[in-house]
Amino acid sequence: MYPARRCSVFHRDLAAVCRFSLNKETHPKRFSLPASPSCHIAGPDGRKREPQEKSRCSSPRLASCKPACPMGSGSSSRLFGTLAQQNYLRDPEPQDSDQDQEGLERADPDQLLRECEKALQNRPARPHRDLVYPADPTQQHRHRNQQDTPSIRVMTWNILAQGNRPSIRVMTWNILAQALGEGKDSFVRCPQEALNWEERKYMILEEILTYRPDILCLQEVDHYYDTFQPILASLGYQSTFLPKPWSPCLDVASNNGPDGCALFFRRARFSLLHTSHLRLSARMLPTNQVAIVQTLRCRVTGQRLCVAVTHLKARSGWERMRSAQGTDLLHSLRAISSRPSGSDPETACRDEPGRGTEGLPVIICGDFNAEPSEDVYRRFASSPLGLDSAYKLLSADGQTEPAYTTWKIRPSGESCSTLDYIWYSHRAFAVDTLLDIPTEEQIGPDRLPSYHYPSDHLSLICDVYFRDPKDHGHRLT
Repeated sequence: MYPARRCSVFHRDLAAVCRFSLNKETHPKRFSLPASPSCHIAGPDGRKREPQEKSRCSSPRLASCKPACPMGSGSSSRLFGTLAQQNYLRDPEPQDSDQDQEGLERADPDQLLRECEKALQNRPARPHRDLVYPADPTQQHRHRNQQDTPSIRVMTWNILAQGNRPSIRVMTWNILAQALGEGKDSFVRCPQEALNWEERKYMILEEILTYRPDILCLQEVDHYYDTFQPILASLGYQSTFLPKPWSPCLDVASNNGPDGCALFFRRARFSLLHTSHLRLSARMLPTNQVAIVQTLRCRVTGQRLCVAVTHLKARSGWERMRSAQGTDLLHSLRAISSRPSGSDPETACRDEPGRGTEGLPVIICGDFNAEPSEDVYRRFASSPLGLDSAYKLLSADGQTEPAYTTWKIRPSGESCSTLDYIWYSHRAFAVDTLLDIPTEEQIGPDRLPSYHYPSDHLSLICDVYFRDPKDHGHRLT
């Protein structure tokens, strides 16, 4: 027990915290913060945490760790599925972020990060990852190939290069639904103790707090109401959650409700204009996969953008369904990005670079469950929305996706593949930095998840900024 953590915001009654309305921003505007120069968490003696055979974290448990919806029977699954489908009947109304936030106590992100580190002091450190600037295909990996080039040099260069165009940090991550990790996904090389929610939630929050994105897109979220919504709201995020109509989590006896997609954004950086909850279709038939699309206005530049998060159908053999779901999402995005969404007539497309015939610029994040060779990938790459995949810029030619974004071992065998993407409108946005992919050695022989990483998918982070209107048409490749 750590006495210093007894009064922590992690241990408040989160039910009381949830009584807020996501409204007025009470602190000065903040922009994207760079990650810590060292992503390793050191112990009290300054040394890196070393792996343990078994996690023995003695930190107190979160007060809210009891399941919000402790159900798992067939009848309860049907009930929750029926309730979940009501989310698609109409789009939710945007909340006014300028009203008072009753009952919301603001938290210090640095303090929360320290609490995560303390709770995880008996776990090995997360894999070290650098923020990479893909300025030139021939030079973009210079700092990775030269051992004497520190990552802080890259960070400083980016700040100077941006000038008066502050970047937008976007993070996407399939965080692995707790019910699936413990009950259905069968990670044969991952000890059950490594999936313990009492510690795994700290690892997820530690990753988020380390990089502090402006926009956060999560998939497989089954602890939204009791963990992520209240904690991130106390850090200044506004959010929305959309569960799957028939979540596989509900088949697990100890589930915490259905999993789904969640989209968070900083209220200090953006104001919400419109939210669309989508149940994706395939050949006119509704499927079990969902997407959230939000139209935001940047408080710094006044420019608007559409942000989407999705999680397409999993498993081999469902390539055609993924393609149909992707087509449906692209069709919806074209319609949503083309409508006014509450904009003022004087801020029409002439002031928004990259809009043109494509509508508002878009950023699409998610677990597509599709390799780059699949049809759904080609549909996004050739879409009239003018999309590029950000993580191609990590490659030497700027045209090749990473070798993997997920690496796991199941009873059926080892799976190493690229399934996660950040798509962006290349005429409207330029890529500033990307969080690189850990090596095979860093991931370890037991792959993911593990004691040192909480999910079977890697988080992806991309810093983008609005292009100058004079640069319209220029494309970074």
